[in-house]
Formats: sequence, C-alpha cells, structure tokens
Amino acid sequence: MSVTKHAAVINYSSVKGSVEIREIEKPAIGEEDVLLEVVNVGVCGSDLHQWTADHSWQVNYPVVLGHEFGGHIVELGSRVGNWKLGDRVVSETAAVINANSPLTRTGLYNLDPDRKGFGYGVNGAMTKYVKVPARCLHLVPDALPFEQACLTEPCCVAYNAVVNNSHIKPGDRVVVIGPGTIGILCAAVAKLCGAQVAVTGLEADRHRLNIAKQYGCEPIIGDASEWAKRTDGLGADLVIDAAGSSFTLKLALDLVRPNGRITKVGWGPQPLGFSLDPLVQKNVTLQGSFSHNWPIWERVIALLASGQLDVRPIIGGVWPITEWHEAFEKMHKGEVVKSVLKPV
Repeated sequence: MSVTKHAAVINYSSVKGSVEIREIEKPAIGEEDVLLEVVNVGVCGSDLHQWTADHSWQVNYPVVLGHEFGGHIVELGSRVGNWKLGDRVVSETAAVINANSPLTRTGLYNLDPDRKGFGYGVNGAMTKYVKVPARCLHLVPDALPFEQACLTEPCCVAYNAVVNNSHIKPGDRVVVIGPGTIGILCAAVAKLCGAQVAVTGLEADRHRLNIAKQYGCEPIIGDASEWAKRTDGLGADLVIDAAGSSFTLKLALDLVRPNGRITKVGWGPQPLGFSLDPLVQKNVTLQGSFSHNWPIWERVIALLASGQLDVRPIIGGVWPITEWHEAFEKMHKGEVVKSVLKPV
C-alpha cells in the first residue's frame, strides 16, 4: 500500500454486496474542519443495510462507510478554536447541515432536511483519517477507552428515543422489540430511568437476548404478550420498536396498553400491509425518533465515563479494517451485537 494512501471500507454502488477495501488519499480539510486519526469505529446496522442493499436512504456512491467513531485530532483548520492537536474526541454524525434552517437554529439540526451524515452522504470513518467539522466534536475523558467511546453515537440514538421522545417514568413497563445494538441500548437506558424492561426477539436472537439480560432486562423469545399484560392485563406502558422491519409495528400495537406509547426507532422500508385502526381505538401515541443533537452527546459521554451506562457487554470484538467482512458477517448473523473496527 502506498504511504500516501490508506485502506478504507467503501460502499461503491447500490448493488447488493458492493462493499470492498480500496486505497484512498488522506482528505484535505477546510478552515473550519479538523482531521481526525481514527482509533476505533463501530459497525452500525445501517452499514450492514447498505452492504446488503436493503436500505431506504439516498447514498452518495462511492462512499467510505462508518459514522460511529473516535480518535485524535492531527490537523486543525485555520478558523478552528478551542481544540488542539492530540485531543481525544468523538464526532456527531451530522457532517453537512444548513446553518440557516429553522430546525438548525433551534438546535434540531439532526432533523434538518438538508442534513447529510458520515458514511452515506459524505465519507465516513472506516479508514485511517476522516475530515470532520469542528462543530461536531466532543471531548472524550482520558479514562474512557476509544473502543467504548466510539459507541457514543448509538447510545445517543437510544437516549433520544427513550428519554427525550418516550417520556418514560420510573415503574413503567417497557417492551423493546429487536435485540440489536439500538434495541439493547434502549433497554439499558430505560432501566437507568427506572423502568421494568423486557426485550423480545426470535430464536436466532438467543445470544443477543442473553446480553440484554446482563442489563437487568427480561429476555423473551417470541410472543411478549404475557409479560406486557402481567400487571393488570392491559399491556405495556411503552413499546420501543427497534427492529429493522415494518411488521414489528403491528406487534407493538398488540403489546401496548390503551393510552400507551409506541416509539419507533428501527427502520423498515417495507409497506405496512395492515390496518392502523388499533392505534385509533387504543388512543395510542406513535412517536418516531431519529438521531440526536449536542446536549444528548454531552449527557451520554458523562454516562459512559461514569460507568452508569456500560457498553462493554455489547462489544463482540475488535477487527482490523482489512477484516471488515468478518466483522460485518458476525453482526449480520447475530453472533455478536456490535463489531468494532480498527484502522491499519
């Protein structure tokens, strides 16, 4: 490999399986950017969806995958203040935003229609160096290893879904559908909020459900109705749909109690194919939850640094970038909850 080029995991077309290692140049930064030397980058379910070509968002091909990452600052743009070379940082995902958008001006830049994220809109971090706008950065305490810090992003997705969008209360009975990374982290955050939590999945999810159990959750294979209705026969106060399938919304409608809440955080591009009348009849609130913003990142980093939120149980291993395929396969097959990559 050329000393001026570095290995990168590239998604190069919309055809299934169009991901490979390619050599790329070190990116040039702008005056408000930093250059980050990546230490660790997490594999997200969305990376897998782009690999298997069953995603529902626009991708700017070819693109370097990876949006869960942390590393050291090695270059500073001329207008970057408050940061210095060598700082340990993680980055938010909103690589491109419209500064004049009404949503951006109110701090909800994660919902800006012009937003483009790392790993699909612009080059991500499954490589040695990544260009990052300085506004995206958050400082990582020295005691928090990058192997854990790089998972700040999915923790922020879970925090936003559970704390900000679900209005959870101590004692709530919560069912989480889907024991992937986001589902398990949603369950963990719900436990931090004082909820009673069950996580449900399929027989193939048994390993991942056992990891959910480490967070104090009830693992359930198949139908969670008995657990949801155990207290008074009416159902769960909150159902979090964290599965990558549209059909699971129907399961959520079956499990939720009248006047309860459903928060949908999992993507499912398939048509629904069923009636939403139970949503009306039960007077249920259906809430979408997408991404995160600056204050959520600060809260989550504090939780990770204090040990209140521990991501170590979900980390199934660390692979060099060159072994990305094995890391993707193990997640895709459910053998691990979260794969982490390390640039070479």
